[in-house]
Amino acid sequence: MGSSPASSEIHAVVRRYADAWAANDLKAIFDCYHDEVVFHYFGRSPLAGTHRGKAACFAVLKEVKEKTNRRLIAIRDVLAGEHFGLIVAIEQFAHEGQAFELERLLRYAVKDGKLSECWVYDEDQRRVDEVLSPVAQKSSSGSPT
Repeated sequence: MGSSPASSEIHAVVRRYADAWAANDLKAIFDCYHDEVVFHYFGRSPLAGTHRGKAACFAVLKEVKEKTNRRLIAIRDVLAGEHFGLIVAIEQFAHEGQAFELERLLRYAVKDGKLSECWVYDEDQRRVDEVLSPVAQKSSSGSPT
């Protein structure tokens, strides 16, 4: 079965982004995103929610980098269908002196030949939330407040 024009375009855009990410080419990464890009982060951390526009999306990426010292280990796969593209990536996060690897699924919508929307699905959402959240305050009983 051949690919459709829509899935071919989506695959080309997502592949271009994956190649830029793997090469750590920040200018190319920035250029892959639509000006009106929207990011969706799941979980319960302060970064969870919807972020709209390049400035907001790059601000959240910067904050994730600062909190996790995240680093791409590998692009496992780049997939595309009629409506979405997907990157399966392995990243390393570091927290409190401990590094761990995490599989992440990044689902993309494409508009005007650029990434217009991204949904981030983490293999271990609870651990990601712990890393991205401020340290829980303890009450005198020792319970989180």
